[in-house]
Amino acid sequence: MAPGPTNAERVRSVLARADSLSLTTDATRYELISMHIVDGGGTLRLRVPAASPLAAEAVSAPRATLPCRLHFTDIAPTPVRDRVRSRVALAGRLTPAEVQAEPDILVLRLDLARAALQRDGRTARIGLRELAAARPDPLATAESALLTHLDHDHSDMVTELSLLTDPHFHDSLLRLRPVALDRHGLVLRFEYARTHRDVRLTFPSPVRDTTELAARLDQLLRLRGRTTQP
Repeated sequence: MAPGPTNAERVRSVLARADSLSLTTDATRYELISMHIVDGGGTLRLRVPAASPLAAEAVSAPRATLPCRLHFTDIAPTPVRDRVRSRVALAGRLTPAEVQAEPDILVLRLDLARAALQRDGRTARIGLRELAAARPDPLATAESALLTHLDHDHSDMVTELSLLTDPHFHDSLLRLRPVALDRHGLVLRFEYARTHRDVRLTFPSPVRDTTELAARLDQLLRLRGRTTQP
């Protein structure tokens, strides 16, 4: 099997790069933008206006613990046909943090009970210990900018990289775009009239940060070997 992120790493990466989420309580559904942070141990916190309906619901909940469900949608940054790459669902309870440093902001800690990743038509439960031990991919927060740059400014390189794949993938090809990137490799999407195929090109060795990406892409261009599904 080709190297790739674990499901726990995929979840941590989605949480790291997501700008928005949907939060559902027994009473209300909230759409939150740029309000969550995740610390190194995987604990998610929300920073919500102290005067907001969510803050009021959390503070007035029995024992100040608010059962909730959080949903994140991972969207491909490049304009491909089906842009939803994965969905992350978390369930747990929101509790006001013990220390509130800003009078106009209420910090709510998520005490996580369940986590799941939906991807490629399958849903996987993620163990809480596994999730806490995982780390986001080192390219996670830069992935959108990197893929957009590759798609807009280096389409010739993308075409060259696609030559590493099975020649039959090019039959009746309508569009070719990079669709995902992580420390293990680059995923290209081959779009046809009624379907598409994602193919992973695995780097000779994982990248540790964005400064190593150009060298790995150059190494791929010099390869003529096997391709694997992501």
